[in-house]
Amino acid sequence: MEEIVNKVTESGLITFNLEDYYPAEAELYKIDLKDLLFQGLILREKDLRDWVKQFDADQVKGKYVWITCSADAVIQTWAYMLIAQKLCTTAVKVILGNEVKIVEEIITHKISQIDLSQFNDQRVVVKGCSKKQIPDSLFVYVANILTPMVKSLMFGEPCSTVPLYKKK
Repeated sequence: MEEIVNKVTESGLITFNLEDYYPAEAELYKIDLKDLLFQGLILREKDLRDWVKQFDADQVKGKYVWITCSADAVIQTWAYMLIAQKLCTTAVKVILGNEVKIVEEIITHKISQIDLSQFNDQRVVVKGCSKKQIPDSLFVYVANILTPMVKSLMFGEPCSTVPLYKKK
């Protein structure tokens, strides 16, 4: 009987899985300004300043803080800045935006922290399928940072890839 050979294992492909950098729920701290609106409509400066003063910044230590407003209200730019300046020394990062923006920012930040030299002159496949929703913009980001250093770049799964780039 002929031995079964795993050609994927022997191919030398390195899989880059964006899902590995997806934020865990415990890494996030959401601040919804909707909860601070006066009569659900406006954000009063005194109320926000009091809230910021009383907020214990230690509860966001080591977390990505996500500022949003789920109500249809006009929030002045300084309000976001006031919150960010209070939390920027204890939080990993303070981010403003919707859920997709938060995921993009966090994954980009995490990738920027890794040593990319491991991908120098390697055959890399960026994993396409995942259990979590990965924004397309992150695939573009990864293509931008990996292309100059890899031998080849592919998309998909090691057993079925779409070639994107091959160094000449």
